Amino acid sequence: MSKVSVNKSPSLRGETKVPGDKSISHRSLMFGAIANGETHIRGLLKGEDNMSTLKAFRAMGIEITEREGTVLVKGKGLHGLSEPGDVLDAGNSGTTIRLMSGLLAGQSFYSVMTGDRYQRVRPMKRVIEPLTQMGARIYGRDGGRFAPLSIVGTQLKGIAYDSPVASAQVKSSIILAGLYADGLTSVTEPTLSRDHTERMLGHFGVKLDRQGMTVSIKGGQELSAGEIIVPGDISSAAFLIVAALIVKGSELKIKDVGVNPTRTGIVDVLKAMGGDITLENERVFAGEPVADIVIRSSHLKGVEIGGDLIPRLIDEVPVLAVAAAMAEGKTKITGARELRVKESDRIKTVSAELSKFGTRIEELDDGMVIEGRESLSGCNINSYGDHRIAMAMAVAGLIADGETVIDGSEAIDVSFPGFFEALKGLT
Repeated sequence: MSKVSVNKSPSLRGETKVPGDKSISHRSLMFGAIANGETHIRGLLKGEDNMSTLKAFRAMGIEITEREGTVLVKGKGLHGLSEPGDVLDAGNSGTTIRLMSGLLAGQSFYSVMTGDRYQRVRPMKRVIEPLTQMGARIYGRDGGRFAPLSIVGTQLKGIAYDSPVASAQVKSSIILAGLYADGLTSVTEPTLSRDHTERMLGHFGVKLDRQGMTVSIKGGQELSAGEIIVPGDISSAAFLIVAALIVKGSELKIKDVGVNPTRTGIVDVLKAMGGDITLENERVFAGEPVADIVIRSSHLKGVEIGGDLIPRLIDEVPVLAVAAAMAEGKTKITGARELRVKESDRIKTVSAELSKFGTRIEELDDGMVIEGRESLSGCNINSYGDHRIAMAMAVAGLIADGETVIDGSEAIDVSFPGFFEALKGLT
């Protein structure tokens, strides 16, 4: 594993961009592969997670090339995929393995998916159970709880599914299976999760119906290829946003960031904490709202976070905890038990690693309580192979006295290749 040292930083100033949105990049490759015609993708994130998706579709006969910065996906239509000759490796990408479970369940061939050692202990039953209700034949370790997954493609039937969790991966897997199912498939969530799948399918010409927390799709609809412009990933931008807020004297503009309202909980919370954050130049790319984000260093105050906000910021909790560590008073995060089943148990790993800086943090079953302080002390950090833990603790290192060493920093390449170079360019 590689190690990177981070030291206390002067102010962050200037303009920058962040890599393309990981969620949108996954979907652009998947939907382009099953569309009719050639899809052109600009701004595709080339992190390890998205490359796992790209390689999987190449293994199923889809031609994917790049010309002058644009990725070209030659789709073969809804039923054009070919049986892969080997196991499909999702690597560390939960999006790849969960969404493709739904897509592969309705094919006319057999396939097997696996992932890295972290992936193989992440829960799959939350996806397998509804797909099985649709008639899918999916088998995995421990009764289908864990990968590798063995999928025998078959004809599916539409269902009305009440999801116990607000999860875009669960919802999207069922929607993709619904494309191949007889009749109508609907998913109802307790609260609205990110809606990139619905927006992008609409961009590809698929009709979906939304009524409150329920989204429905009719099977058999064909996708029409088009152009996708992938905005910057707000989950990646969040690390730079928090860094600019807590490093004194900072003023930063992050250009062309996706500001889908199902993803901007981090901005809403940081503003509520007193953060000086402004959205400028707002517009729409391929159904996704985009803006430039301007951040100025601010005095933050602790808040309580929970309820419907959690699905809108679940991936940003690690770096939000860093902001809370430098805020006046206490910050309490609840209703975030989903963090237990991410790339690492992020409640446990955030609590363990952030406390090394001297922060007082109480681990809750579904969240954490963080007491703000005026200063942090540099320390040695374990990333646990989790890209967001590595980046969040690197941000903490920017305001810590002394040196902070991140062990396992290569995990960052999953979502933000060039993260440390980006920070260096702003100091």
